[in-house]
Amino acid sequence: MWRTLCALSAIALQVLPTVSAGAQTHQYYTTNDALLSQPNPFSLYEKRPEDCPPCFNCNLDDFVCQQYANCTKSSGKCSCPPGFGGEDCSAPLCGSLADGKDRAPREGEKCECNEGWEGINCNVCKSNNACKAMLPPVQADDAVCYREGLVVNENYQMCDITNRKILDQLKEKKPQATFSCNAPRKECNFQFWVDQVESFYCALDKCDWTAEATETRNTTSYTCQKVRCSCVPGRMLCGSENSIDISDFLDQEIKGPASFTTVRTEGGSEKDGSTFSEPAMNGLISSVFGDESITLQCHSGECLSRLEVPGYERPIKKINTPLIAGVIAGCALFIVAVILLVFFLSRRSAARHGPVYLGDEEEEENAKLLADHKPAALYFENASYNLKGKQILQGITGSVHPGELLAIMGASGAGKTSFLDILARKRKRGVVSGDFWLNGEKVGDEEFRSVTGFVDQDDTMMATLTVHETILDSALLRLPKEMSVAAKTQKVEDVERQLGIYHIRHQLIGSEEGNGRGISGGEKRRVGIACELVTSPSILFLDEPTSGLDAYNAFNVVECLVTLVKTYNRTVVFTIHQPRSNIVALFDQLILLAQGRVVYSGPFEKCQSYFDSIGYACPSGFNIADYLVDLTMHVGAPADPDDEVEYPAGLDVDRRSTRASSTMAVKSIPSISNSSIENSIGSGGESQNQLRPKSKRKTSIRQQQERQLFTRKNTTDAPPNNAGSIRSEGDSLIGEDERQHWVKMSKQHGHPPPPINEDTNDLPPTIAGATGTDLDLLLIAYHDSDVAANLRDDIHNAAETANSNGHTGAGMNGNGSPYRGKVKGYRKPWLHTQIAILSRRTWRNLYRNPMLMLTHYAIAIVLAVFTGVLFYGLSYDLAGFQNRLGFFFFMLALFGFSTLTSLTVFAPERLLFVRERAKGYYHPFAYYFSKMVFDIVPLRLIPPLIMGVILYPMTGLVPAWAEFFKFILFLTLFNLAAATIILFIGICVKNQGVANLFGVLVMLFSLLFGGFLLNQNTIPKAATWLQSLSIFHYAFEGLIVNEARYLTLVDNKYGLDITVPGSAILSSFGFDTLALWRDAIGLSVYCGVFLVLGYAALHLFLVETR
Repeated sequence: MWRTLCALSAIALQVLPTVSAGAQTHQYYTTNDALLSQPNPFSLYEKRPEDCPPCFNCNLDDFVCQQYANCTKSSGKCSCPPGFGGEDCSAPLCGSLADGKDRAPREGEKCECNEGWEGINCNVCKSNNACKAMLPPVQADDAVCYREGLVVNENYQMCDITNRKILDQLKEKKPQATFSCNAPRKECNFQFWVDQVESFYCALDKCDWTAEATETRNTTSYTCQKVRCSCVPGRMLCGSENSIDISDFLDQEIKGPASFTTVRTEGGSEKDGSTFSEPAMNGLISSVFGDESITLQCHSGECLSRLEVPGYERPIKKINTPLIAGVIAGCALFIVAVILLVFFLSRRSAARHGPVYLGDEEEEENAKLLADHKPAALYFENASYNLKGKQILQGITGSVHPGELLAIMGASGAGKTSFLDILARKRKRGVVSGDFWLNGEKVGDEEFRSVTGFVDQDDTMMATLTVHETILDSALLRLPKEMSVAAKTQKVEDVERQLGIYHIRHQLIGSEEGNGRGISGGEKRRVGIACELVTSPSILFLDEPTSGLDAYNAFNVVECLVTLVKTYNRTVVFTIHQPRSNIVALFDQLILLAQGRVVYSGPFEKCQSYFDSIGYACPSGFNIADYLVDLTMHVGAPADPDDEVEYPAGLDVDRRSTRASSTMAVKSIPSISNSSIENSIGSGGESQNQLRPKSKRKTSIRQQQERQLFTRKNTTDAPPNNAGSIRSEGDSLIGEDERQHWVKMSKQHGHPPPPINEDTNDLPPTIAGATGTDLDLLLIAYHDSDVAANLRDDIHNAAETANSNGHTGAGMNGNGSPYRGKVKGYRKPWLHTQIAILSRRTWRNLYRNPMLMLTHYAIAIVLAVFTGVLFYGLSYDLAGFQNRLGFFFFMLALFGFSTLTSLTVFAPERLLFVRERAKGYYHPFAYYFSKMVFDIVPLRLIPPLIMGVILYPMTGLVPAWAEFFKFILFLTLFNLAAATIILFIGICVKNQGVANLFGVLVMLFSLLFGGFLLNQNTIPKAATWLQSLSIFHYAFEGLIVNEARYLTLVDNKYGLDITVPGSAILSSFGFDTLALWRDAIGLSVYCGVFLVLGYAALHLFLVETR
């Protein structure tokens, strides 16, 4: 309150016009008292209280601003230099310079400085981080605490006095000094402190400074022409008790010039330190303390931008050429090493697969495991298959016993493969119905498949493996896990000998597309059979095993099957189209199909006699297999109206009898071996033309042959039963007497042959679901035959035998489902064993077909050198920043689109995987894991490493190990993320062309939102979420932030150096400078998610469905 009253009185003093000149004298208190005692409108009290302290006003002579601070005329306040406060600038301030006007005056004996600051008044910086708050935010990352002592803008030094006599005089009290200079005003100031209390201060004007640097010594000098010094009354050396008083000396003698010199030598020296020199001061020091001048040890500090540091020049980018050459040479040597490794592995001697010798105990154990084979008889009744409402197969019944070979024959489209799939319990798209028994019992599909083998029509094997490796992999993956590797290898060799392929065991499978011709088609087919035989299946199914083979190789394949059947009591079921007669003779059972219906099913030895008995005798010299297949084709074809013959008017002919129908019984048929009907009729002219078909007026050779071969004959005139015999091809189709009779009759003046009488007993009855063709006769004939009846009895007897063993319902349990556990397969190897086997197979495939891998490596080196030349030594200006953006964009685009090769990694093996999975080779995860390891490591990890180590030093990116490893990390993560996305597309999309299109579109979409083509700040808010779907966004932002976050770019325009922090440019492009690790996590998430999605697609979608 009293200070407020005094302040108001002072205001009154300044504004009253009656203030006399005496008010400006040192009689300050008397004047105030007089003014306060006079009545005036500004007077609050008529008399000033005795205890009212005087109010500070630097405009008055009684109030002095210490440190020679400027007095503000308008307010009467002192404008204190940094680090000093209070009304008269006598109080040291604490905190730091970064606190600005918020600094608090010292309250105790010492100041508590902020972190990174030191000194009596906390003006001296100690670290770069402490200076960040002193610079604008955009330049904070470039803040430097310059501690070399040379002023740039305004520096501060904290010094300890080192004069020995002064230290002795002051004893435990520590003498110190502070020194600071302001470059724009060319002014300095000096304060002398004793035990943290200021004694005197000096102001130095008209100052200059120099810095001299040699190899071993740096010298900094300040020289000021004018010096003023003043004591702080009552302080040490200035009138305090028990102390000398140099006040008058300072006021009168100290005039200048003065100097402040600092010397530093390399490694340190006794002469290092600072001196404060002024002639009068030196005389005092010399006379009192015996030294030439005041000596000090100082710590200086000034907060600057990196570009303001004295002697700092933008570093000229230096490229380490020897390092670049060494890196390129190292990568080239790596490629050479890979080539040599591939060559060595591919040329390894086959001797490592030498004979295998088993101990007695092992032989007994393995013999026991293989002795678990149980002969299997297969029965089926009324097997049918409907696909989307279309009846593909209907009512097929049959059986095959151990030691028998069942052939399924029929024309193209008859349903052979579909029927074989149903017998082998393959997954079908349509609806399967019917009853199926194994040894008279019904078993589940999985159990059934565990004891059977299946060989597809087309071979699906890895072309880069040898015959032995292919079969051995099948054995290692499918034979019991308890069985030793040696025993499995021995089993493979035994099978190779059985099938006659032991001599080619070390030859590559090969393919027509590459890797050499490899083995022949017949040998390849036997290798496929061997892959199934190593598991000792009870039943072996084969789809067209002779397809695409010549007659010799076809017979060899079937002969191997016959040997297997007869020697090892196996059951073999296969489809075949039109085999040669020597192959047909090897059949035990035959099923003949026509339009999905059974024409014959039974023993092959009864086949010919059966067809003879129903009026379809195979002519002499014909292969019965060819005849039967052609018969089913002919009788199943609809009638052609053009086949009718026009007779002369008045001739009474039953036109139904003129059609070559299987419902006719004829006494004789013409032979076309020596003469045609046309020639035998003669030159009857008009009557001859009238006998020709309406459409062509000529009977074709095919029509004539079909009439004579496939017209049903009266069973009384049928040739003798020659079931099981095969006629020679030189035999005539009909007798010579019949041929002469036909020719003679045909030449009788152009008249047609006499009408053919029909046997009404041979006409087929009407059947349900009839085809409307002559095929109905064959179907009815077989259904009512003794062969079919015997077959049904055989099936029922087998089911009854199974029932007698205590299984009701012929193998069905109480709820109507097949019994489980009746048939047991082998216990497959553990998952880790499967992974090891498949990894070895994948690695073999990779190094034996190394072009993809070596091309990736070679292109990586070539493109790295080429790109490095284009982006050589990126500069620290705006053009350099643009080149950095282009460089990162090009790198990501290159790796992104090169991952499209991942489509070719899986596509060639898609069918192989589907079939091996269906056969129970391995768990899908084992295959997926091995493919990932041997696609990711050699093709997705190594190329980024090669390019990264070459390009990083060539382009001159940030020369720091941390930034280099982050650069490699982002390249690798991006490459992995892109590869997993493309792999997922390749698994989901079967067509490789469509998969390529999808892959390109996904990469282009991701590229659009990467941040290079489209500024992220300009993307509509509704579409900003699309950035999160772009792997280019994560990788591009991570790379550019890692590179440019701490860069300062300088560009010279119109003679001016424009300094722009890299972080400011990044922000203008829409990049988040704090998102580096978030981007890395985003790429990692993409890798993980699409790895999981890829496996899910593989597991759920790639399932064999026929």
